[in-house]
Amino acid sequence: MTFCFTGVRSFPKLWKSNSYLGLCPGHSYMSLFPKDCYGIRNQHKWFSLKTASPQNTKATNLPIAKARYRRKGNESCNKQVSPESSHLFAAGAAKKRAQMNPQSKDHALPPVKNIIQLPTKPLNSEEWDKLQEDFKGKANFEDWIISQMAHYNSSVDVAKSLLAWVAAKNNGIVGYNLLVKYLYLCVFHKQTSEVFDIYEIMKARYKSLESGGTSLLIRGLIHSDRWREALLLLKDIKKVMTPSKKNYNDCIQGALLHQDVNTAWNLYQELLCQDLIPMMETLKAFFDFGKGIKDDQYSNKLLDILLYLRNNQLYPGESFAQSIKTWFESVPGEQWKGRFTTIQRSGQCLGCGKTIESIHLSPEEYEYLKGKIMRDVIDGGDQYKKTTPQELKRFKNFVKYCPPFDIVIDGLNVAKMFPKARESQVLLNVVSQLAKQNLQVLVLGRKHMLTPCARWRKDEMEKVQKQASCFFADNISEDDPFLLYATLHSGSHCKFITKDLMRDHKACLPDAKTQRLFFKWQQGHQLAIINRLPGSKITFQHILSYDTVVQTTGDSWHIPYDEDLVERVVSWPRRKEWGLPLHKTSSFGSGYSRSSER
Repeated sequence: MTFCFTGVRSFPKLWKSNSYLGLCPGHSYMSLFPKDCYGIRNQHKWFSLKTASPQNTKATNLPIAKARYRRKGNESCNKQVSPESSHLFAAGAAKKRAQMNPQSKDHALPPVKNIIQLPTKPLNSEEWDKLQEDFKGKANFEDWIISQMAHYNSSVDVAKSLLAWVAAKNNGIVGYNLLVKYLYLCVFHKQTSEVFDIYEIMKARYKSLESGGTSLLIRGLIHSDRWREALLLLKDIKKVMTPSKKNYNDCIQGALLHQDVNTAWNLYQELLCQDLIPMMETLKAFFDFGKGIKDDQYSNKLLDILLYLRNNQLYPGESFAQSIKTWFESVPGEQWKGRFTTIQRSGQCLGCGKTIESIHLSPEEYEYLKGKIMRDVIDGGDQYKKTTPQELKRFKNFVKYCPPFDIVIDGLNVAKMFPKARESQVLLNVVSQLAKQNLQVLVLGRKHMLTPCARWRKDEMEKVQKQASCFFADNISEDDPFLLYATLHSGSHCKFITKDLMRDHKACLPDAKTQRLFFKWQQGHQLAIINRLPGSKITFQHILSYDTVVQTTGDSWHIPYDEDLVERVVSWPRRKEWGLPLHKTSSFGSGYSRSSER
């Protein structure tokens, strides 16, 4: 797509010169306590109480850019990873797996052999001509250079001189790709007047815009007095697709910035109705805005956000946790006090001494969940399963005549946890270790595991069958329904071992309550193998005795949070990542809580 400036406005006026703007700088628990309550010194690691501002690691001027195109993800792949982070449930493991299997939507530019110096000041036509001559790559020079400028957040003036050079040699026509990347730089450097210019051009030349350009315009407009036009652009997106949570975040931020609270809350409700999970910075913005405000209606909406975090097993980052703490402590007439703390293995908060909710379901909750899973996941409604009704019936009869199991193993999943080891040997090691503890073990597998080959030795599989009950399904069958059925049928004491996080099956459950119970049950029953060295004993992850979600007793809140810049694999945190108990001034524990003055 191209864009012609002719007839819109004069080129020199459009690309008026502006001064160069440099780059802008860039589970613990939180609890609220009474001001006169002294916490116990934490013997475990916990995060300090400070707001961690994201640091921009890109230099203001990067004069040398390798012409060979590199993705950001590749750079972070070389970072050292602690053994803890490779754990199935450890923070950052999801990011690590994603980097191992990158699926970038951006099209990588062809590699270029030479090194091009990115200009640090605007160039004239002759200088751009010379730079193009020096470029030996197969990629389009204009596209490559503007991509590098966007990647390194170059000066707006430098990018403007590039577009002026392109327009001069192409009868005023500038490619859409160049225009949008220039818009990105204008938004990044908050060059609002330039954003206005691009916006006017796009409105004049295009009846509609693609979502990327529209999203940039929304982001560029929200900080200006024309921020309501961002809402119109949001409506344009809704005509053809569901806006992204980032689109909603930008519009909500703009509304709060300009004191239009009702619009912000309406957009938030609209976001939830679209089944989108709001960005943490969106939720943080509501807490930041509410600081020092005495408004019961607004306060209740913020408490609803905390319950939303609980019901969806979401965890604020460290800076968001700090905003929550600051808001509680700033409410006029209230006497909240928060602190960062940790939770002992027993489930007791070291800050206030209160006990966190148990991870175990009540008998009534267990029977309710069991019935729901049997109906909605195992017997029907699970679009992900490939198991035939006949085979499932055969399995149920098999379980019926077996004693209750203590451990159910997803045999194929466990066997493949260690790629360099032989599958049958890994499975045998796990089964043997459990059998030595006199546990009733069930191994679920596929029929091909019984066919002797280099990865599945006959003698090792025979030993597995001697030490455990085994059920081998058809090769096309799905293991998970069998695993869930056997575990639930055996009783609340039974645990299961798999690396599968069961997200698909959780999604099949009909309501938030059932999904919440499933997640809680999963935390208390899923064992994960955290290390296995050749010849060493297999170690299983310790199952927590307490639930790691936002929780309240009415007069207190406990809020688990993620350390800034840490991403988690699943929703529950590692044991040491707890921290924000909130209480009113005379009885604060691990969470926010209320009570009278001492």
